[in-house]
Order: sequence, then structure tokens, then C-alpha cells
Amino acid sequence: MTRADMQALPAPRRIGGLTALAGVIGWPVAHSRSPLMHNFWLAQYGIDGAYVPLPVRPGAFDVAVRGLQAAGFHGTNVTIPHKEAAFRIVDRLDRSARRSGSVNTLVFAPDGAIEGYSTDGDGFVANVEAHGIAVTGGRALLLGAGGAARAIAASLLDRGVAVTIANRTAARAHELADAMRADAEAGAMVDVAPWDGLGTVLPGCDMLVNTTSVGMHGGPPGDLPIDLALATPALVVCDIVYVPRQTALLRTAAARGLRCVDGLGMLIHQARLGFRKWFGTDPVIGAEVEALLDADLRGEGS
Repeated sequence: MTRADMQALPAPRRIGGLTALAGVIGWPVAHSRSPLMHNFWLAQYGIDGAYVPLPVRPGAFDVAVRGLQAAGFHGTNVTIPHKEAAFRIVDRLDRSARRSGSVNTLVFAPDGAIEGYSTDGDGFVANVEAHGIAVTGGRALLLGAGGAARAIAASLLDRGVAVTIANRTAARAHELADAMRADAEAGAMVDVAPWDGLGTVLPGCDMLVNTTSVGMHGGPPGDLPIDLALATPALVVCDIVYVPRQTALLRTAAARGLRCVDGLGMLIHQARLGFRKWFGTDPVIGAEVEALLDADLRGEGS
């Protein structure tokens, strides 16, 4: 390679002893778009930082987290299957994490404590509001009872939205409802509907939220037991799945003229708190990062 060729190459990124480090822990984790998003923001704001995928096998989570903390990381995101383990390891739980019963964001505080946050619920609400839809009052039908459902239910209740929970395994729906009612603010605003009887519930709802993996690429086969012909014209249909962006549920809703909200915006909005805590900057949610992620999801990204 000639000197001219070398000068034409882009300058290599410098990672040094003062580079702020964070990442995402999961198993598997190669599919995560969080590194693409966070590193875009780091470059956009000229921050000396790096965000990396951290594949950690089940059973090794505690050792990995302590090692990352000792190595000077500022914190991590946590994804499947480690959210419950993250809940157990933290020293200080934010209210968002206490209410949702799970943690998706760890912050390694200067005093040595591990702080735990759940940003899924507020990220969901921020995404809906970014579509010009007010999240206040009314009733939401929530499909699923996992960690994301818990976080979303808590954030909806905080905004005065009554929540009806439906899950294929009824016991988990009742468990989630009881957990939400344990917070004094919730009270009678939470109830449970049978998975095979959603047709009687949907007409009274202003929002439908799918938090299950039905419709996700590589997810379980089959359809959700919901007939959108029974919905009111004002129903807002939300799906937290973002691969693909347009799930079968959203395609059906759009065909009926209902307002739709896909899951990509939730991924972006829920990331803000961690980025702010780790890197000291609150990123602006702009069209550029959504376009970057969308292109990557379509196989057009680098």
C-alpha cells in the first residue's frame, strides 16, 4: 500500500484509557441493534466512548457484571435472558425497576453501588407520544405478562390509563395484575381478561399493546386471538416487536384504517436514560438514528 493509499483511508478510531465504556449483556446478543444506535450517538456528539455487545451465558451473569464493573465500565443494558438476574444483583433499584420487577439498564455508580432501572415502560410511552398520540386516561388491552409487559403496564397506570391484561397462561396475567395492584395508585384500574375471550373486551379499549413475541421474526408460529373488526375506529394498535417493523397485527390494523405504532421507536426512546447516565449527554431522538436502524433492519446497513 502506497503512502497516498494510506492517507486516503479514514482515521482509525482511538480507544484509550479514558474512553467511557458501556455495552449490552445478553445470550445471544449478536442480533442487538443497541451497539449501532449508541455508537451512532457517541460519534454524533463527539464523545470519547464505546458501546459493545457482551455475550454472557446463563449462569455467568453475576461474575460478568462484577468483572465489567471492576474493569471500569460505566454500565450496561441487559436483555434476554438476564433481566431477572439483573434485578437481583443491584444495590439500588429505581422505582421503575421496582414496579416492573425487572431491570434492563445497569449503572455502575461512583460509590461502587450498582443501580438498576427499567426504561421499557417510559420508552414505550415516549414512542407512542412521538406519533402524536396522547397517553392519558382510557383503557389499554395488554397482551403478554413478561418483563416488558410489566414495565409498560406500570407506565400506563402512572398516566391514568386503566389496563386489562391477557396472557396465554392465565396465572401469569393474574400475577402481573396483583403486582400492579400492590402499588397503592393502581387499585381497581387493573383487571384480567381470558386469552380466548378478548372479543368481549376489545370494543371498550382505546389502545391495544402486543408485548408477546407473536409476529416476531423467528418467534412462535400462529396468530394473536384478536379480531380487529370488533375495535372502535379510534383504537391505537401498538406492537413492541421491531423485527419486522410491520408485523401481521400492524398490517391488519393499518388495513382497517387504525392508527399503528411499531416497536422501533420504543427501542430508541428506552435507550436515552442509559446513554445519559453512562456518557453524560441526553441524545436527541432524531430521524437520523431511526433511518440508520431501519436501513440495518432491511439489510441495507453496513
